[in-house]
Amino acid sequence: MADTTTEYVPPKVWVWNKGAGGRFANINRPIAGPTHDKELPVGKHPMQLYSLGTPNGVKVTIMLEELLALGHNGAEYDAWLIKIGDGDQFGSGFVKVNPNSKIPALLDRSGPAPIRVFETGAILLHLAEKFGAFIPNDTPGRAECLSWLFWQMGSAPYLGGGFGHFYAYAPTKIEYAIDRYAMETKRQLDVLDRRLAEVEYVAGSYSIADIAIFPWYGLLALDGVMYNNCGEFLSVHEYKNARRWAAAIAARPAVKRGRMVNRVFGEPSQQLQERHDASDFETKTQDKIAAKK
Repeated sequence: MADTTTEYVPPKVWVWNKGAGGRFANINRPIAGPTHDKELPVGKHPMQLYSLGTPNGVKVTIMLEELLALGHNGAEYDAWLIKIGDGDQFGSGFVKVNPNSKIPALLDRSGPAPIRVFETGAILLHLAEKFGAFIPNDTPGRAECLSWLFWQMGSAPYLGGGFGHFYAYAPTKIEYAIDRYAMETKRQLDVLDRRLAEVEYVAGSYSIADIAIFPWYGLLALDGVMYNNCGEFLSVHEYKNARRWAAAIAARPAVKRGRMVNRVFGEPSQQLQERHDASDFETKTQDKIAAKK
C-alpha cells in the first residue's frame, strides 16, 4: 500500500482558521483580552485568590496554608474557583488582575490599595517577602532559592505543555514530539534528583523553591498519576532522592490542605472547590466521616 501521508509545510503566513484540537482546544486562541464582562467576587480576607487546583494553582494555596500554619494571620484568604474550561479566565474582572488570562491570580487587599500579582513565581516571592518566610535571609541562600524557583518556572512548560500535552491530550500521537519531551522531562527529573542527593530540600531548607517544584515534579516522581499514569513510561521509580523529598513534602499538613483547595477532580473527599475559612476543611472532614457511616 502506498504511503499517503504528507509532510506538513508551514504556510508563508500563519492564519487562525481552525481549532487547535485536543482536550484544551477551547481555551486556546492567538489574541489576549477579555471575551465577556464578568466582575470577580471579593471576600472578607486580605488575600483574594482566583484559581483552579492545577499544579500552578496548588503552589499558591500550599504557600498560603503554610503561612497560616506559621501563625501569619495576614495570609488569610478566600479562594475562588476559576473554571478555565468555561472560559472564566477571559472575564473582564479576571483579565484586570491577570492580563495573561492564566490561573492563578492574586489580589492582595491588605494595604490601602489592592495589589495584583500574577505568575506563580511572582506570587510566591511576593508572599515570602511580605511575611518574611520560606525564603533565606542570607544572600547566598536567597540566590540558591531563587535560582531553583525560576528553574521550575522555566522548566515546567516542557513537562506540561510539552510532554503532558503530546503524551496525554494531543488529538494525534506524534512519536517525535513525545520522544522529544519525554527526554527533556527525564533530564529535568535527573537534575532535581541529583540536587536532592546533596540536600534535604532544594535550597537547603524548606522554601518557596520546594513549594513551586513539588506540584509539578514532586507529584510526578511520587506516584506518576499525572498525564494518564505516565509514571511507568518515564520510569519515575528511578528518581529515589526526588521521591524521598516529595513524600516528605506531601506529608506536611499544610500541603495536604493546599492540595484540596480549588480542586475539581479526583476523590470527592479531597475536593474543596472554594475556600473562605479555615473551618471549611473541618466541614469537609466531617462530610468524609459521615459518608463512611
